[in-house]
Amino acid sequence: MPGARPCRKTGRAFVVAGAAGCLVGLVGGGFRWCLEHADRLRASFVEAAAGLGVMGWLVPVALCAVGAAVACVIAQRVPHAAGSGIQHVEAVWRQESGPCSLWLLPAKFIGGLIAIGSGLVLGREGPIVHMGAAIGFVAGRRSRLDAEDARLLHTALGGAGLAAAFTAPLAGLLFVCEEVTRTIRPRLVLLTLVGTVTAVVCSRLLVGGATAFPVPGIPAAPVWMLPVFLLFGVAAGALGAAYSALVVRTLDACDRLTRVPLTVRAAAIGAVVGALMAVDPLLTGGGDPLSRRLLAGGSMTVVALVTFLAVRFVAGPLSYAAATPGGLFAPLLALGALWGTLAHALASPLLPARASGPAAFAVVGMAALFTGVVLAPLTGVVLVVEMTGTAVLMVPLLIACFAATVTADWLESEPIYDSLRRRILERP
Repeated sequence: MPGARPCRKTGRAFVVAGAAGCLVGLVGGGFRWCLEHADRLRASFVEAAAGLGVMGWLVPVALCAVGAAVACVIAQRVPHAAGSGIQHVEAVWRQESGPCSLWLLPAKFIGGLIAIGSGLVLGREGPIVHMGAAIGFVAGRRSRLDAEDARLLHTALGGAGLAAAFTAPLAGLLFVCEEVTRTIRPRLVLLTLVGTVTAVVCSRLLVGGATAFPVPGIPAAPVWMLPVFLLFGVAAGALGAAYSALVVRTLDACDRLTRVPLTVRAAAIGAVVGALMAVDPLLTGGGDPLSRRLLAGGSMTVVALVTFLAVRFVAGPLSYAAATPGGLFAPLLALGALWGTLAHALASPLLPARASGPAAFAVVGMAALFTGVVLAPLTGVVLVVEMTGTAVLMVPLLIACFAATVTADWLESEPIYDSLRRRILERP
């Protein structure tokens, strides 16, 4: 029958996307499970070291320095294993670079676990997205799909990786359409939907199905507060543009240290982050415990909020320059929660009693700062809503992310993954 072969081909692609999505979910869920246990183990080490007096400060310094150096060595063994990996997924979609082999999986999994688990200010999503994309491409080739379908699966399963990283299937789909491809193609959308759904279902077998950052009941924002969130989004966009610039400039500065071996540079950065860990563990790591504390209404003074914001603002780009596997999303979300809580603390004397509380500002801050850096407003909104379960804040989120996008664009800030993608293409 005419058209029978294309139908079989289409059906096979969806079956492969579903099977590969299951594998992405298991890998992503396993990565998250291991990171949760690594975080607990690191916290116990730091707590035990605190009882050793002055010498106890050396324990977190040595732990993070050694972890960063080892993760750097692992990343150098496989092309594109260092850093987030999202920029490489975008480069493959644009046919500017070739896909990675399955050797990327152990390099990203083990290297990312060591780097993030040792306390570097990096996110879990970058490694999982990159591993998902590699799984998608290899699955497509092993299933004898044509080159175009293999490329589609590479991108679609990258979105499944983001979905598994945050238990956010819709955000994974929007991430593919808005950030990676910047287009909507029905076939790609369907493949991504199959991949994200199966990935989230399988990841829940290992990490559970609860939202990543459960937030107590937040009332809808009053209409008169919407201009406040608009101004808040403008400030978040400017802060995001500054963060993007700092990431790129830190990488450029480290690249000029040609006489310093990469492992030595990574160890030095790890030692700095380890010293911060000795002061307060919440200053380091991916930032999930800090985000949960702020979203749950945990009290922090204005001085503490400013200090945490300033330290993590610098520690994130510095950690990324260590050339280990690790992403940018999770630290950005924690930074956004800090910024939102701080903005509420500064503005609260001017706000009426029935104004939105600090948790609402923290939620909106997570999405707005993410948008100011990545310039993907819909992805930011849906990701934060899926992670927090705060659909009641949809209008403030959309307004703040709109303002953040316009502001960052007006400041001529390039989306961070465009900058990072150009860097990997310019390197020999």
